[in-house]
Parts: sequence; structure tokens; C-alpha cells
Amino acid sequence: MSNTSHLDALERRHAAVDAEILKELQHPATDDIKVGMLKRKKLELKDEISRLQNQTRQ
Repeated sequence: MSNTSHLDALERRHAAVDAEILKELQHPATDDIKVGMLKRKKLELKDEISRLQNQTRQ
């Protein structure tokens, strides 16, 4: 998989996790543990995206 396609896949996963967080927050009985896990996953994806972008620029 090329860096560009991998980057695109990571960005799609990042957006999907963001949508899942928003969906979870709309529930009256929000699961704070699940939201925390999703936010950590989203941050991990963002870090991976940044790392790949930096590699591509070099």
C-alpha cells in the first residue's frame, strides 16, 4: 500500500471514529469509558496521519 492510499485510509478511519464519538455523545446515557477509548483511538490515528505526512514531505 502506498503512503498516499494508507494516509487516505487513516483519514477515513479518523472521520469514522469522530462520527462514532458524536453518535455516542448524543445518547442520553453516554458511556464515558467508550467515549474516552474512542477519543484515544482518534488521537492515535491523528498522530499516525501526522507521522506519515511528515515522512512524505521528506
